[in-house]
Amino acid sequence: MRQVSAVIALAGFTLTVYLGSIVGGFRVKDLSSFQDNIERHPGMAWRAPSSDSLPNNAKGESIRRGLLIFNETPLYATRYTGAKLSCSSCHAEGGMQPFASPVVGVPTLFPMYNERAGHVISLKDRIQECFVRSENGQPLDYNGEAMRNLVDYINWLSTPQPNHQPFRGRGLVNLPDLKPDPVRGRAIYATQCAGCHGESGQGRAPMFPPLYGKDSFNDGAGMNGVRKMAAFVQHNMPQNRKGILSPQDAFDVSAYIHEQPRPSFNSAYKKF
Repeated sequence: MRQVSAVIALAGFTLTVYLGSIVGGFRVKDLSSFQDNIERHPGMAWRAPSSDSLPNNAKGESIRRGLLIFNETPLYATRYTGAKLSCSSCHAEGGMQPFASPVVGVPTLFPMYNERAGHVISLKDRIQECFVRSENGQPLDYNGEAMRNLVDYINWLSTPQPNHQPFRGRGLVNLPDLKPDPVRGRAIYATQCAGCHGESGQGRAPMFPPLYGKDSFNDGAGMNGVRKMAAFVQHNMPQNRKGILSPQDAFDVSAYIHEQPRPSFNSAYKKF
């Protein structure tokens, strides 16, 4: 009996570690974890700002609120979201994970010309794109509280660090041009993705986002492109076993996901 109990306890611990390694990599709930990460990895070239740097005023509260919105968007920005995804679903680890579309340093890139929109956009415009496309929702109040919270969080995360090397890992990894095979991708999805994201792509909110279906991003989102999703998947998925998928695997499974049903983009928001 004692041996059985030990086996059960070990299995429970293993499952906890397994799930924690996945979820922890995409969602940062507590700002104190930033400082913990620094202490565990003192040799990091770039360091997330210390939570001690947050001002004890309205600006600091706005940054904290921005973190919450970023990591649990449907909960903290409910009226603006239609999908069950958060900003951190695509911009992993609170926007800090290299080659997972990190937001560190992006404020300095704006204003910029956006080919999809066909005009110059601001950081706020880019955030709006995420809400009407990836969140399958509606634009934020341009000068409202939620927008201010997100901009303050991204600016704080991008605080210049003169004594450290610049953040490395902008955007996504570059993959070769490959011909995707969605049939093969279906098998890869079943063995490597369905365990977390569901057999029908429905996800398991709030930990694992839906990859297709009514609660996922719409067909106007950047992740709806096979090549872009493949670059994200190959470097970042599965989150607890990164590197096991080849570029061809990533293209194939992304092509399979691309063929599945999802909401249509609302053309009323085509300016974003």
